[in-house]
Amino acid sequence: MYAIGIDVGGTNTDMGLVSEEGKIVARRRFSTSKYNNFQQYIHDMMDELKQLLATVSADFSNVEGIGIGAPNANYYTRCVENAMNLSMKGLLNFGDEIKRYVDVPVALSNDANAAAYGEYIYGGAKGMKNFIMFTLGTGVGSGIVIDGRLLLGSTGAAGELGHAILVPDGRQCSCGLRGCTEAYASSRGILQTYAELRASHDALHRDDNEPTTPGWIDHNRALTDLSCKDLGDAANAGDPLAIKAFEITAHYLGMAMANAVAFSSPSAIFLMGGPTLVGEPLLAPLRREFEKHLLYNYKGTCKVRMSELRANEVAILGAAAVIKMK
Repeated sequence: MYAIGIDVGGTNTDMGLVSEEGKIVARRRFSTSKYNNFQQYIHDMMDELKQLLATVSADFSNVEGIGIGAPNANYYTRCVENAMNLSMKGLLNFGDEIKRYVDVPVALSNDANAAAYGEYIYGGAKGMKNFIMFTLGTGVGSGIVIDGRLLLGSTGAAGELGHAILVPDGRQCSCGLRGCTEAYASSRGILQTYAELRASHDALHRDDNEPTTPGWIDHNRALTDLSCKDLGDAANAGDPLAIKAFEITAHYLGMAMANAVAFSSPSAIFLMGGPTLVGEPLLAPLRREFEKHLLYNYKGTCKVRMSELRANEVAILGAAAVIKMK
């Protein structure tokens, strides 16, 4: 039997056929952004799924279910509710619409929760009953598994640790609040930290004419041209401001992780996403800051680990895993 994993993004919808061993045996992609009509979108999605199954000479009788990862997804209602980055607006009832075409189980979750459960079913958290996943990217997402069950809460979307407030009245977050973890530990937050450091440094050393060391960031380069990868490359090359930016990021993220351990006592915290690819300039201070802020009776009980799911597969595997939730 196969599980179908579907990742609904603002630009494209990616889908994959996943074997019981966690291998993606076939993939397809089609545009999301061209649709304003949800019913037409589902109609075309089902055609794409039929073609996906045909590549392995299968049909829906070989499918245990369809799992969907989407923004603003509600596991209980199987609906996406007013997702800002989708051209289709309002209440999108994926469960009922798909059932019009095929009688297989359908389950929905947001991308971070799906990633966490994907780690549990297919990745490094196999057999681990208690863990947390932090996904770092444009934002900061998280998924929490307790006693082998994904924490959903009353709304079906619990676990928004990226929007737990670390700094009262701190930086403006994209969610509308101030001082959220996301405002400091996302790729945007890291770039903002670097920009603040560079502004302070340049104000103090305006007349120094410091030479640019190969691999370091040229201070004549526009901040808007920089990516988190650029900062990571510079930090690994020894750029002191880039290194400091990741140390500050580690301070805030380590604190957030320690806070999360205090309420759920996980065996591990898994990290994934672009900023984690910098490696030790982030991870070394992160381990220190995590241990520094950890309540004494949890010390030594929770490991910090990298996700074992491939970056180009996690969205599909996570979505496919959602169908296996009990």
